[in-house]
Amino acid sequence: MTAVDPQQLRTFVTVARLASFSDAARTLGYTQSAVSQQIASLEADLGTAVLVRRPVGPTAAGQRLLEHAAPLLLRLEAARADVARLAGAPSTRLVLGATPLAVGAALGRALGEVRRAYPGVDLVVRVLAQDVLPARVATGEVDLALIDGLAAPSDPLPLPDVGPLRTLAVAEQPVAVALPAGHPLAGRGGVALADLSAARWLDAPDLTPPPARLRTAAGVDGFRPATRYQGTDLHGLLALVATGHGLTLLPEPVLAAAPGIGYAPIAAPRLVHRTELIHGSLPEGPAALLGRLLAGVVGAVGMVGMVGVMGAEGAAGPAGGPNSLARADGADEMITR
Repeated sequence: MTAVDPQQLRTFVTVARLASFSDAARTLGYTQSAVSQQIASLEADLGTAVLVRRPVGPTAAGQRLLEHAAPLLLRLEAARADVARLAGAPSTRLVLGATPLAVGAALGRALGEVRRAYPGVDLVVRVLAQDVLPARVATGEVDLALIDGLAAPSDPLPLPDVGPLRTLAVAEQPVAVALPAGHPLAGRGGVALADLSAARWLDAPDLTPPPARLRTAAGVDGFRPATRYQGTDLHGLLALVATGHGLTLLPEPVLAAAPGIGYAPIAAPRLVHRTELIHGSLPEGPAALLGRLLAGVVGAVGMVGMVGVMGAEGAAGPAGGPNSLARADGADEMITR
């Protein structure tokens, strides 16, 4: 068996995703016969069928190949993007990806510094969900990203392995449960997360930890969502909390500034709302300057100070992996592999 052709693999993934040879051909810009030939060559190389033709869908072997194909193709795209960043001319375009709670005043001030240093910068901020951002950074769709999430103190965020990306912790904030203003627990000095497992919860995957993450953190079952909130608008989510539709976990400084909302800090287990900066190679230019500015804020005020700097005005967040860990400027710096 020879090495699998990445183009054949990409064609196979597209056909399986669209469940159509003709639709895959249009998407990829090939003729339908060319798509069929690539799939036939792939099957001949593997020695087994990977697609059922009528209706179109993966065989058992094809399903297993799909599980391997997505990360392989992502790593190829990431390698191409990383080399292009190193070999290309400095860009005046800066594309920053961020999770919704990661866009705050500290980021705004850093972007202002970038504009002053590069008056002609073409600045784009894309607010996206946490699960898609590492791959967008790896493939060069965004230059760097701020990602936030729930973690144990000093632990990195649990992010997918998408290539050799560098991450830097820029904030850790206390976590609290958001409650209606008149809730009996509002104003308490602390509550155990496990004691809230039978309550009604809001499932807002683009803003807050999903129920599975809460169950893992608390070590108990429960946390069944009463309402699923699809979107990134924090004010809408808090309006549902205020009117009794369910609870959710958010950074304590965000809740302290929210009108009509009560809250209680999570006392057990020990959890923080962690924010990380994630990026690949950054040749000199606007993106590299922004990375240094955000890292410099941590070095100047420390992780505790960042609670006020990046959190109370809107929270901020980036992403990282656990593969290696070193200290840099008073913050955690990691390289994921």
